[in-house]
Amino acid sequence: MSEIRALSTTHSRPFWGGILVALAIVTLWRPDVPSPADPAQVAAVVAMVVLMGTWWISEAVPIPVTSLLPLVLLPLLAGVPFDLARVSSNYANWRVFLYFGGFLIAISMEASGLHRRIALYTVRAIGTRPRRIVLGFMVAAAGLSMWISNTATALMMLPIGMAVVGQFKDRPRFATALMLGIAYGASIGGVATPIGTPPNIAFLGIYSRLYPEAPPIGFGQWMMFALPLVMVFLPIAWLVLVRRVENDGGDASAVIAAEIHDMGPALPVERRVFAVFVGTALLWIFRQPIALPFVTIPGWAGLVPGAAVNDGVVAMAMGLLLFVLPAGGTDGRTAVLDWHQVRRKMPWGILLLFGGGFALADSISGSGTAAWVGSQMGFMAGLTPVLLIVLAATLLTFMTEITSNTATAEIMLPLAAALAVATIGVNPLIIMLPVTVATSFAFMLPVATPPNAVIFGSGAIPMRAMVRHGIWLNLIGILLLTLVCRWIAPFVFGIDLGGGLPDWAL
Repeated sequence: MSEIRALSTTHSRPFWGGILVALAIVTLWRPDVPSPADPAQVAAVVAMVVLMGTWWISEAVPIPVTSLLPLVLLPLLAGVPFDLARVSSNYANWRVFLYFGGFLIAISMEASGLHRRIALYTVRAIGTRPRRIVLGFMVAAAGLSMWISNTATALMMLPIGMAVVGQFKDRPRFATALMLGIAYGASIGGVATPIGTPPNIAFLGIYSRLYPEAPPIGFGQWMMFALPLVMVFLPIAWLVLVRRVENDGGDASAVIAAEIHDMGPALPVERRVFAVFVGTALLWIFRQPIALPFVTIPGWAGLVPGAAVNDGVVAMAMGLLLFVLPAGGTDGRTAVLDWHQVRRKMPWGILLLFGGGFALADSISGSGTAAWVGSQMGFMAGLTPVLLIVLAATLLTFMTEITSNTATAEIMLPLAAALAVATIGVNPLIIMLPVTVATSFAFMLPVATPPNAVIFGSGAIPMRAMVRHGIWLNLIGILLLTLVCRWIAPFVFGIDLGGGLPDWAL
């Protein structure tokens, strides 16, 4: 009972603290803001940012509940420019439905067992000796996390990993490497696609909300930026984990073979889900033209004149197909996916979190708060783009060790954009990209990312081992992210590192 009271007290402090500070800001403070911004409106938005940030980071109330605050606060505090119609439109942003449709496919993969089959066959293909096993689990976790929740990936891989660890009971270093490999593989792999991890979706929505005239970032374009980072980071992370793991003696082929045998042959529903999964990925990747050094691959969306097809339309179309596609089995199911499964498995709270973050970004931009934030950061005006990338990657990597990575991205992305545009006068992508990716590259503590929490919760990993390996991967991730943002991002997104603000950001 004393533990419950202590927990309640701990949560009540940020709850009331956030309210008191927000009330003080909105009633007592009037910032000196650039014209034509209204000081009272800027104060109200800053108060809301402080309140939501405090509650999101501390989880004084559930994160999805905090995400609904703009629906009430903005019409009350910020006046006519933020009526309920404008605020609520953020919760129906098409990127929310991109994640919704993508998760429909992920739920069907979990329900059919397809994700487990993909993981086991990947591990068997890479090898069943100790170091190869770790690599196989990391590749499988990364590959699955590109398309389904990294939390679900870690949960699915955990019992398989524990069964393999049982074959190497006298090798604690191997057990540590394997368990951490599952968590780290899931976190790294999720960066590769726009739907792989919630911070990526948050970035795309906030970026488009802040800069509606900016060229849209397509699925294939994001992968051209992020996939090279994943393909380099994953083997480096593997080497860090297995450098002290003995590779002689022991073989897990029998365990993997038994797991595959227990699944039996692939069912019709698995084959149909796999077809939808592959078809969706191809439609996403090739929707827009892809410019390569010597050739441009035309996008299929151009074949539908007059249509407004985006990645969200693809996600919803293929997700809805799962409700009408026959399962083809004898277990009584008529369709591949039913609403009962969706109701239980869909992360509704994340969808609300996206909406709350988009509303926050809209209020910061539309109230003049972004310009005020930029004016307060004048001491950073002389920083070079590379130094900005390093600082953003370092700050967000270590900040996310103790905060929710999605909530952190929702708070920091609008502020990073304001800093880039209003203070330094550079393309906002220079700071927004490292801020986004760095929130997924925190490896030291269990609370940093959901996969870390899942693996640590199994009891198979001592805290000291996670911190010892994680600090190295944090530093390596900062270095690799800096290199990718410096050399690959300008080519993929057309960023001129020394050319000032693009026209769409003015």
